[in-house]
Amino acid sequence: MKTIFAALTIALILPGVSKAAEPKLEVTTLAENIYMLSGKGGGNIGVMTGPDGTFVIDDQLEKTVPVLLKTIEDLGGTTPPRFVLNTHYHRDHTGGNKVLQNKDTTIISQINTRKRLAKDTHIKAFNVTNKALPDNALPNVTFTKKMQFDLNGNRLDAVYFPRAHSDGDSVVYFRDANIVHTGDLFFNGMYPFIDVDNGGSILGLIAAVQKLIATTDDNTKIIPGHGPLASRADLIAFQDMLTFTNASVIDLKKEGKTLEQAIKADPLVDYDKKWSGGIFSTDKWLELLYTAP
Repeated sequence: MKTIFAALTIALILPGVSKAAEPKLEVTTLAENIYMLSGKGGGNIGVMTGPDGTFVIDDQLEKTVPVLLKTIEDLGGTTPPRFVLNTHYHRDHTGGNKVLQNKDTTIISQINTRKRLAKDTHIKAFNVTNKALPDNALPNVTFTKKMQFDLNGNRLDAVYFPRAHSDGDSVVYFRDANIVHTGDLFFNGMYPFIDVDNGGSILGLIAAVQKLIATTDDNTKIIPGHGPLASRADLIAFQDMLTFTNASVIDLKKEGKTLEQAIKADPLVDYDKKWSGGIFSTDKWLELLYTAP
C-alpha cells in the first residue's frame, strides 16, 4: 500500500497553499434556493439564497472568496452573505472569514470552534501549527448546543456534535428541504481526518455518524465535508468502515502488534479500494488511529 499523502492533505489544514490555478466552484442544486459548492483545496460549501439574505455554511480559503461571491450572485443571491456558519475550525472551512467579516457578514460557530481559531493549534498528523486568526476573522456569534434560524422559508438548525472530528463540530439541518451539511463529520468515499490533538476521537465520530443516520432518511440530501453529494446509504457505508476500523485497531493492539505489524496485517483490505483515494492511504489511516492518545 502506498504511504504518500494526497495533495489535499495540506490544503485541508493550511490556507492558500495551492497557487497553481484560480479557485473554481462547481454548483450542485439541491432545492430551489439551496446549493452545494465544491472545489479543490477546501471543504464543501452550503449556500441558501432568498429575500432574507444569503446563508453560507463554511467559506473555504481566503482566495476562494471572490469566486464564492460571484457564484452567489450568479445564483441570484445577495452579497455579501448575511450569515456564514463555520462547521469547525480547520482553515479549509474558515479561510474566508477575514474577508467576509470585513464585508459585514455575521460569522457563527459553536463556541469551541471560536476558541480554537483564537489560539495557535498544532496538528501532529501533518506536523503543522495553525496560527491564531486575528479578531476580525473570528466568529462574532457563538452557541453551545444548538442554534435555530428561520430564513428564506426554511428552518435551519445548527447542532453541536461533541468530540468527533474536533471538539467544535456543527451540523446544519435544513428541516423543510430535508438537506443536511455534516461538515467534516463525513468524508464521502475517503478515509477521514480525525483531529485527535484538538478534541476529536474515533468513538466520538462513530457516535456522531450514528446520530446522523438516525436523523436522516432515504430522501435526505447530504453535503459531506469532503467528497460528492451523498445519500443516507453513503453515510451508512461510512459508519460501517469506521466501526470495522476501530474494532480492528482494538484487536491488533490487544494482540500486542506494533504499528508496522498492524499495517502488514492489512485488516482493511476489503475497504482499501473504496476509501483510500483521498486524504489518507489505508496505512496512514491506520497510523492515525493506532497512535491516537
